[in-house]
Amino acid sequence: MASPELIAAVDVLRAGGLIGLPTETVYGLGADASNDLAVRRIFAVKGRPSTHPLIVHVASVEHARQWALELTEAGEKLARAFWPGPLTLIVKRSERASDAVTGGQDTVGLRVPAHPLALELLQLFGGGVAAPSANRFGKVSPTSAAHVRSELGEEVDLILEGGSSTVGVESTIIDVTHSPARLLRPGGVSREQIEAVLGQPLVLATHATDVRAPGMLESHYAPRAGLWLVSAAEVFEEAARRQATGARVVVIAPEGTALPEGVASLIVPPDEAGFARVLYAHLRAADALGDLILAVPPAESGLGFAVRDRLQRASKRD
Repeated sequence: MASPELIAAVDVLRAGGLIGLPTETVYGLGADASNDLAVRRIFAVKGRPSTHPLIVHVASVEHARQWALELTEAGEKLARAFWPGPLTLIVKRSERASDAVTGGQDTVGLRVPAHPLALELLQLFGGGVAAPSANRFGKVSPTSAAHVRSELGEEVDLILEGGSSTVGVESTIIDVTHSPARLLRPGGVSREQIEAVLGQPLVLATHATDVRAPGMLESHYAPRAGLWLVSAAEVFEEAARRQATGARVVVIAPEGTALPEGVASLIVPPDEAGFARVLYAHLRAADALGDLILAVPPAESGLGFAVRDRLQRASKRD
């Protein structure tokens, strides 16, 4: 039997309200994807342009088919391999997916999340939940219910408590309407894993792609503090130089990184997946500790590719 909290969340969705939804990637700001008024409220709360499409979260591959004209052969392979999980498929939309969700495109993003609470909610709700990250547009994504409360507060009708996100970065987005498939956003499933399932290399999308998807803006995921990427060999000297200007410097780097006295540090695990898990929480903590962040990015392998993508976009300024 479903918990009272889950039943209440379903009631909020059916009434056109917004919920904070835990997933394994980040927390989402969820609304009934079939209710255009509720979907438009997501854009208003986030301050998100209405032309930016949303991802529809569903309970199963069978539910996903209701929102798609077809999943395509590549989409079926990836769904079998990685759903439930941190993978979003871009497919041609069915009539069920409205312009409000798709940003007026003829495609829609679909995902079956792996978080047990999210899956239970979707099964109980029975429909699709449109859910971008539960933060202000372009800012650091939330990986806990506390992050959602601190940023959006009473603008969310109900926030489900699902613990800290176990992946920590958003889903990988793959456009399967083209062959070969295109990587629009690196994320919780690595490029190498996807290419192994498809048996061919992915095409890396450029800004000129004809499909818009979440997380493709050059500047995104940004903390309030300035962020710069530095190598492990450069970080000591760069931290000292910045500190000498009077800046309150915070360094995000692996354990054992040598730093000047008085420079705050946030330690990341030595593996790329561990870095991904703590990335957004560290960016939020760094905002509270200083006004300038130096981050030592991980290797590009595995989830390191997604982490580097987030850090690079967070370091850009509009």
